Amino acid sequence: MLTKKQYQLLLLIRDRMNRDGVAPSFDEMKDALQLKSKSGIHRLITSLEERGFLRRLAHKARALEVLKLPDAATDRPAASFAPNVIPGNFGISGASAKTSSPAETVELPLYGKIAAGTPIEALRNPTEHIGVPAGLLGGGEHYALTIDGDSMIDAGINDGDTVLIKRCDTAENGSIVVALVDNEEATLKRLRRKGESIALEPANKSYETRIFGPDRVKVQGKLVGLYRRY
Repeated sequence: MLTKKQYQLLLLIRDRMNRDGVAPSFDEMKDALQLKSKSGIHRLITSLEERGFLRRLAHKARALEVLKLPDAATDRPAASFAPNVIPGNFGISGASAKTSSPAETVELPLYGKIAAGTPIEALRNPTEHIGVPAGLLGGGEHYALTIDGDSMIDAGINDGDTVLIKRCDTAENGSIVVALVDNEEATLKRLRRKGESIALEPANKSYETRIFGPDRVKVQGKLVGLYRRY
């Protein structure tokens, strides 16, 4: 799941490299995405690189390699992309999601807040439920969490967002997961395996990656979707 800007930048780089054989400059990227500074482009490229969509080639100016595209990528212009964010009215206990789709909804338990910056206590009993279109989730058991913090903002996850989590105890390298640390702290981070160790990476340069032994971290679920209230 990419943010709109991440998706637009990835397609811009791909299209320019297909046409000219070289990636656009940071100034060209900034202008194309209507950003105010090149630092925003740097953050987007870093986020795409962390998520395995893009790779920077060392010792070469403007040398980027597009490794893959999200499933939603087609030949349509990037401006037509709609991010996988479903506005919902989840502030009221028992409220169903307000969407234009006639799809059947599933009530998910909302387990309160989870830190996307500093780990907090392990998940407790659900405080309320939210309605989610069944087609968004796929198979398996799911639950929802409200984000408290800004350490995943470069992955498009903001303070106050509600994330949809598929319950599981394993995840692919690079996935964004709910991780339980030392059986008492839960946090939402990107999972990286480094030899015998496990790294929990933020998507915000203001926070440091934390590295643990494999017996200290348990995966509680994997990110599959996002609700945002405007």
